[in-house]
Amino acid sequence: MPQHKSAVKRVRQYASRAEGNKNRLSKLKTLVKKVRSSKTKEEASLALKNAVKYLDQLGAKGTIHKNNASNQKSRLTKFVNKIK
Repeated sequence: MPQHKSAVKRVRQYASRAEGNKNRLSKLKTLVKKVRSSKTKEEASLALKNAVKYLDQLGAKGTIHKNNASNQKSRLTKFVNKIK
């Protein structure tokens, strides 16, 4: 257990940040699943647009690494382009 006031505050901050990150990553997984489960190209491209925007936001905030966001966007785009 932390002994100093500032350390106690840090523990509270880390807990709230971890909860927020958990929610954001959960939303990201949902958006990626929507892209991957799309049946038509139009539906997939609309879902891709939402997923890419959210990936950029998470990369900019540092929730995930920018390169990780870039790699995921690339994979999802390739997947959508293969749909006929």
